[in-house]
Amino acid sequence: MAIHKRNAYQVAVGQVMVGGDFPVAVQSMTNTDTSDVAATVAQVIDLARAGSELVRITVNNDESAAAVEQIRGELDAVGVAVPLVGDFHFNGHRLLEKYPDCARALAKYRINPGNVGSGEKKDEQFNAMIEKAIEYGKAVRIGVNWGSMDKRLVARMMDENAHSASPLDADKMTREIMVASALESAAQAEAVGLGADRIILSCKMSGVQDLIAVYQMLAERCDYALHLGLTEAGMGSKGIVASTAALSVLLQQGIGDTIRISLTPEPGGSRTTEVKVAQQILQALELRSFTPQVIACPGCGRTSSSYFQQLAQDIQDFLDASMPSWRTEYPGVEEMKVAVMGCVVNGPGESKHANIGISLPGTGEQPAAPVYVDGMKTVTLKGENIAVEFQQIIERYVRERYSP
Repeated sequence: MAIHKRNAYQVAVGQVMVGGDFPVAVQSMTNTDTSDVAATVAQVIDLARAGSELVRITVNNDESAAAVEQIRGELDAVGVAVPLVGDFHFNGHRLLEKYPDCARALAKYRINPGNVGSGEKKDEQFNAMIEKAIEYGKAVRIGVNWGSMDKRLVARMMDENAHSASPLDADKMTREIMVASALESAAQAEAVGLGADRIILSCKMSGVQDLIAVYQMLAERCDYALHLGLTEAGMGSKGIVASTAALSVLLQQGIGDTIRISLTPEPGGSRTTEVKVAQQILQALELRSFTPQVIACPGCGRTSSSYFQQLAQDIQDFLDASMPSWRTEYPGVEEMKVAVMGCVVNGPGESKHANIGISLPGTGEQPAAPVYVDGMKTVTLKGENIAVEFQQIIERYVRERYSP
């Protein structure tokens, strides 16, 4: 298997660079009615502040297209410069023509080759969208989805496969059609005049093994920037685990330039969860760092007290709350590791390996909590104020270690 090494074409999406040697970018998508400007602006702000570097919005009718320029303006007015990606299906060619302010305000157009028309109109309407991208200097994501594949392409390739001396089975054929749709559409876009450095490809599947196989095929056959995502991943732990399983394999192989975790939000849940999961995947793979990490043991019979669990949660909440200001004041703080351990078995060792660590007493141990800073024991905390004192130690360490 050839490794992609993220040596794809470099694509400018607004001020964000995708591909080449640039870091893998985190993307998300709103679920508001785009014509509701206030709601959409509020959600984009939440996603951007959570760390989403690109935000996709639905542009599906006249009202949503007419709202895009105002959304962009209100974001700029509050200093949120995150690039907006327009999600177009079926009528994108008409909306981009009718609403030039929308076409200008978006940083990237997402086109699904299976949903741009049928018959002769397909090529005409696809080309019209590409021409607008060329006119306004925009990037394009050609996003194939196995739930909406080009029927003409499917029929042609299925027929060819049926007459082949060695026909592929249904699963392999589906993957071949997905890849062919993406590559043929990219070639068509280039023929119209869009540069390869303006094209991002995606082939989204809802099965983990299917997704891995399709992107491995894409990585072997092209040098376009690739957007990764398991489509319709699902809710909660199922969606998180499935997305992590698929994307981690690909990212470890060097495949992928942007990622999105397509989670179904729980009722009343925050849309920003998908951003945090994407960041955690990249940070766990040591591809990027976004926030200091808390290392904590799961607990066992030696740790009958829940004190260390609460302290670990409190410290993680403290770090998350501090990061908006720390990120600008203390460069590099996002790489800090803090250990909160529950007993003497692994507590001192893990604490020594972290930047800062505390080993709390387990069942039957002396009521004392040694603190380690950069591998050296510096103090032993006792009493009722351990949590406050440990937090103060972290704050002092950040100031002394990461001040410019």
